[in-house]
Order: sequence, then C-alpha cells, then structure tokens
Amino acid sequence: MFWRGRLVTAVDGTILCCPDTPANLTRFSKGGSGSGNGGTGYPMVRVLALIACGTRTIIDAVFGTDRTGEIGYAHQLLRSTRTGIIVLADRNFAAAAWITALTATGADLLVRVKNHRRLPVCRALPDGSFVSRIGRVEVRVITAQVTITTSVSARTETYRLVTTVLDAAVPAVEIVELYHQRWEIETAFAELKATSMGGRVLRSRTPAGVTQEIYALLITYQALRIAISDTTLNHADIDPDRGSFTVARHAARDQLIAAAGVIADTVIDLVGTIGHHILDQLLPARRVRTNPRVVKRAISKYVTSSAKNRHRGPSHPATITIEIQATLTTQPPA
Repeated sequence: MFWRGRLVTAVDGTILCCPDTPANLTRFSKGGSGSGNGGTGYPMVRVLALIACGTRTIIDAVFGTDRTGEIGYAHQLLRSTRTGIIVLADRNFAAAAWITALTATGADLLVRVKNHRRLPVCRALPDGSFVSRIGRVEVRVITAQVTITTSVSARTETYRLVTTVLDAAVPAVEIVELYHQRWEIETAFAELKATSMGGRVLRSRTPAGVTQEIYALLITYQALRIAISDTTLNHADIDPDRGSFTVARHAARDQLIAAAGVIADTVIDLVGTIGHHILDQLLPARRVRTNPRVVKRAISKYVTSSAKNRHRGPSHPATITIEIQATLTTQPPA
C-alpha cells in the first residue's frame, strides 16, 4: 500500500510467553507479579516489528527480554527505514529521541501523542492543524474528534496526531484516515499468535531454543504472507486483505503433512497450490466494523465472572466521522 508515493508501514510490539523454566528465567521475566493478581505465570518475550500495512509482510523484527521497553527496541528497526516510507505508530513511540533518529533516515512519521502533551504553536495552517517542533524535528500537529457510530451505540474519542508530512496541500482529514491503517499490525500479530500458535505458550525451555522458535514463527509467517501477496499481485481487483492467512496456513500444512500438490506437472504453475486455495476462498471485501476490547486470556484464574470466557465481543458495521479541531494560535503559559 502506497500513500502519496510513500510505502505505508507500522511499528508496534507484542508479548509472547515461554515455558516457566529456570533457564528461561535467567533471561526473561514474569510480568504483573506486583499487581496482586498472581502475574502472568510465564516468562515473557517482547517482539517488536515493522510491517508493510498493505500486505502485512514483515520488513524487520527484533525481540528479547520484556525488561526492555518498546522504544528501547525501536532504535534497532531504524536500519530498515528510509526515504520513501511513512511509519505509523502509537503513543509509546512519541519520544523525541526516536522521532529525531527516524527522520534522520529519511522516513516520514505519523504517530499519536497524548492529548494533553504541550507542543509549541509555530504557525497555524488553514485546516486547523499547526506546525510545531519535537526536539529538532519540525512536525505538523492535528487534533481530531473521531466518532464511531453503529446500530447499537456511538462513541467519540479525541486523537492528537503528529506527522512529518508538512505539506499544507495534504488535508488533515486524509492524514487522520491514514492513521487507521496502523491497525494492520495488530491483525498481523493476531495471525502470528492466535492463528499460527493457537494462543499457546512457546515450547522451548531454554533462551537459545526460544530464539530459534521465534525466528521459525516469523519466517513461516513471512513465507505465507509473501504467498498471499504474490497470489494477488497480478489481480488489480483483489486487495491482499482478501487473502485468508488461515487458508494459506492450512494449504501449506496439507502440502507438508499429506504431500498434497507436491508432484508437479510438466507445466510450471506460478500461482502454486497455496495460491489456488487462496483465490478459491477469498474473504469478502473488508467493511468498516468495530469490535470492543475484551479479556483474551486472563492472567489469573480468579478473574471476575463478567470477564470469564469472553474471548471475542460482537462485531458491528460502523460509520466513522472525523472532525478536525482547530487549534488556537497562542497557548496559555505553562
């Protein structure tokens, strides 16, 4: 997916759990043990990835102990950023040092910041946004009210976004709409953790084994995502979103276990067995939906009854309305 000549990417982190062994505990730690609910029960591994939003393929990934935060690993991903891409990120990545380092690679940025973060108004723009600075980086600040309306409810949330795209000819509303693509990385993590792993804990009982297993997971995920991308590449009317990761995974599994489609004919099939399964079972075109957050896996068996067994909430078709909030050209003293 390209936006105004830039490859749209997203950066974010997730947590994988590994077996509770003495060896793993020498490198990885349990989380939440000080919260009074028993902790996670398993040592945790933090994974940080940079993905292409259009295809959900992995551009780069790093992982290690969760004692290091996301922003600590994010600097390692700068080796894969360059001119011609834009990186979407959540509020954890709104640190001045990382923003400065990222823009130094030539990449553009679109990141959410806290609503109360004080940013100097250097000059106002006609659409209500304004130009400011974070460290040495000149940025454009956009404040918008986003309303999501469904058949059962409506909710409004204020988003404050910062971008290095300073061209006033680019509408603020368009930039806010672009930020929605950041959720593609959440879908990628769901495919990695829920579809590929089935929500299970990693199997390896040593740090070296954990490293090997995570690389195997990432490589397998990437191979399937590339298969989906290659299959839809020559079909301009088919969005890669419609290629089912689950279908691709099952087709690949059958080829390995049952040797399905292994013996090739004399005619070379560029789509391949996996590709044919994908095209035969395309997902419907994506529609705007909203799904409330629920407890996916309780960190204690003593969770409240209202949270038990709530693995997935109802999904509702939604309408999204964006209203840009004009910013005053002057701000009150701190």
